[in-house]
Amino acid sequence: MHPTDWFQLALYIGLLALITKPLGVYLTQVLDANGKTVLDPAIKPLEKLTYALMGVKPDKEQDWKRYTFSMLAFSLAGCVFTYLILRYQHLLPLNPQKLPGLDAALAFNTAVSFTTNTNWQSYTGEATMSYFSQMVALTIHNFTSAATGIAIAAALVRGISRASASTLGNFWTDVIRVTYYLLLPLCVAFAVFLVSQGIVQNFKSYDTAKLVEPVKTQVVKSLGADGRSVMEDKVITEQTIVQGPMASQVAIKMLGTNGGGYTNGNASHPFENPTPLSNFIQMLSIFSIGSALTYYLGRMTKNQGHGWSVWSAMMVMFVIGVVACWAAEAKGNPGHQALGLITGDGNMERKEVRFGIFNSSLFATIT
Repeated sequence: MHPTDWFQLALYIGLLALITKPLGVYLTQVLDANGKTVLDPAIKPLEKLTYALMGVKPDKEQDWKRYTFSMLAFSLAGCVFTYLILRYQHLLPLNPQKLPGLDAALAFNTAVSFTTNTNWQSYTGEATMSYFSQMVALTIHNFTSAATGIAIAAALVRGISRASASTLGNFWTDVIRVTYYLLLPLCVAFAVFLVSQGIVQNFKSYDTAKLVEPVKTQVVKSLGADGRSVMEDKVITEQTIVQGPMASQVAIKMLGTNGGGYTNGNASHPFENPTPLSNFIQMLSIFSIGSALTYYLGRMTKNQGHGWSVWSAMMVMFVIGVVACWAAEAKGNPGHQALGLITGDGNMERKEVRFGIFNSSLFATIT
């Protein structure tokens, strides 16, 4: 554990604490149905239009039953929407690689996991999902599932702070305002920053490059009578280089604490996380909204010390987790070391990070 690693951890905690209050104050304005924000001149007309199209009365609050029913109905509609896109992506536009539709089980698993903000990926994104699926099915779900989670957190805080009220707010108002005033503006700015760091954002077909040294491997040729795979030798002479609308998906993946990335490697892929700066800001973004919610708790309960107490308790558990992961990562995998596969660099295989053991531990803990 080097002194620079301790400095990075201190810097991370310090910056997170620094942004908690201003973002928490802004979040309080966003979660107030009548709250005023600096973005009102640009977004208020769109907000009102959305209410009108949906038939929502933003000032009409719901009790916990109606709030819960609205959340479940919204989630079910989104899940079905995503399932259908994944099943029939071969018939939809923005599929330059001509990828087929997903089978029923994989489409269902993916739709449910993204609906619930679990984002389990039992597939390789770049070899399975078309650009349309990545943007319209998965990225939109990254927004809606994050907005739903924030709305539920706000409802919980209102339940704690309101001594005798029987309502918790309006689910539709919360989701719309969180999406329009918080997630979309932050993600636009974040995506532009990520593009500046080298993350791709385009609709090009995948590129190919000739390998300097061809690689010999084995691939499945067929299945034998006993059900076992029959292998054959194959020489790989080309590498496929993924393209597509990646920065926009990475931005909401991080800010919305979603696990579903564009590629299967997620932030360990150089296109999703190209520089040490992008790595640090991505890690900071994962905690930013959750950290601000503790300040929102203090504001709503009219006891800011309570909010900071919750923040501090969460931070203590986080630091304990980081240090524990850090120590484990630094030791590496004894089995690999016995085979001579790792020479003192720690256990860095398949980690969602590219910049050292400390960052591996930090990423592992916050995700």
